[in-house]
Amino acid sequence: MSMIQLSPWDLALASLLVLLLARMSWRLRLGVERRVLIAAARSAVQLTLVGLVLKVLFAQTSLPLIGLMALVMLSVAGFEVMQRQTRRFGGPWGYGIGSLSMFLSSFSVTLLALTLVIGVEPWYQPQYLIPLLGMLLGNTMSGIAIALDNLTRNAWEARGKIEARLLAGQNWEAAIEDIRREALRSGLIPIVNAMGTAGLVSLPGMMTGQILAGSPPMEAAKYQLLIMFLIAAGTGLGAMAAVWMGSRRLFDERQRLRLDRLRGATKN
Repeated sequence: MSMIQLSPWDLALASLLVLLLARMSWRLRLGVERRVLIAAARSAVQLTLVGLVLKVLFAQTSLPLIGLMALVMLSVAGFEVMQRQTRRFGGPWGYGIGSLSMFLSSFSVTLLALTLVIGVEPWYQPQYLIPLLGMLLGNTMSGIAIALDNLTRNAWEARGKIEARLLAGQNWEAAIEDIRREALRSGLIPIVNAMGTAGLVSLPGMMTGQILAGSPPMEAAKYQLLIMFLIAAGTGLGAMAAVWMGSRRLFDERQRLRLDRLRGATKN
């Protein structure tokens, strides 16, 4: 069974649903109609450009071009992590913690999957590397953003308790241990929920796409299971790295709480 080709007219019909959503938002005075339309326009432009770029990459397996594409994906993901935080670190740390965490987790898990699990030769074949890395970055990005936001927000709200623990003789790790644990837990909740409901409540995106493309359902299920395991590992490793770096940044060498390193954070 071959995949049904979609025409521009088909996509135009589907876009009417987004316009209807924006119209309902305006009618109900929700105030998100502009954001809905901008997000829809961005996704259309971005996916079209990505499709053109991938067409070129698939035609020639060039490691420098693939590396450039991966770097752009990582850069955008790092920016999104920074933007999603209520209280983010100032300076290069605001961007660097999320980007470095995703680099350490997503790239390492992707490389492991391509070389040991899937066994692609060469490992940087773009039709495998780019989609897999994109799925890992997208999901890891959400987990890291939630974990960092939870960490900095709770540290700000519990600053009195943290400083009391430091005065009592505890080191910085013990003083913020419960906040770090809660931040990690919050970062893992989305992927845990996704794994728990996969197949019962929803058919995940990759499995749905493979079935629509004509793949056997069992083969699609196996690939989706592989992807979910990889995403869970990447999200967990990324959240752990981000929370450790973020919590360490909240204290200086003398183990003093430094909330002034958070953008917009000033003590009352």
